[in-house]
Amino acid sequence: MARICLDYGHGGSDSGAVYKGRKEADDNLALGKAVAKELRRHGINVDETRTGDKTVSLSERSNFERKGSYDYFISFHRNAFKPEQARGVETFTYINQRAKAKGLADKIQKELVAVGFTNRGVKKANFHVLRETRAPAILVEVGFIDNTKDNQLFDSKFNKIVEGISKAILLQLGMEYNPSQNKTPLAPSTPNTLYRVMAGSYANRDNAEKQVERLKKAGFDATIMIHRP
Repeated sequence: MARICLDYGHGGSDSGAVYKGRKEADDNLALGKAVAKELRRHGINVDETRTGDKTVSLSERSNFERKGSYDYFISFHRNAFKPEQARGVETFTYINQRAKAKGLADKIQKELVAVGFTNRGVKKANFHVLRETRAPAILVEVGFIDNTKDNQLFDSKFNKIVEGISKAILLQLGMEYNPSQNKTPLAPSTPNTLYRVMAGSYANRDNAEKQVERLKKAGFDATIMIHRP
């Protein structure tokens, strides 16, 4: 039976990239654990370098992988550049690219682009977790955490992202993805999920604008959303 090592970047004292209170470490963990669940449902043996908000060094991650015998090593991350100036998905293999790693990277990249992410391509890099692990290894940057549209895509298409990554891994292993009979939607279970609260509905625009000003003065982020029945 296939055996996969999943690595969820950052964690604990290392939050990774942060944007408007949203932490990369949380998104990596939520996405990775959801993929792990799907793979296990298909009978894949999955080990994880962390299962909670825990600090794990790069050497601890690679040492963890080197103690086992894995078909693939997959590291989950989210990208960052300058706020709202870059977006899209990119997948990395080690600079001395192995055919199996390239095959998996291509498949995952294709699935995530199909979800709606801008295609930044499959690339090579000298990252520690790609260089110091023994199994064919990839690192996937699932959108930019400092881009609002990528975050909206990450949240609204979370199910499809999990399904797409799982499909790609199974296809690389020569297996077929079987949709779950459980229709309960997945959700990115991070502490930074936002829930919008409506503070009133007004037939008069002036009254709506006055309410927005009152909320802003009280320290709340407020805006007018037009609803036409």
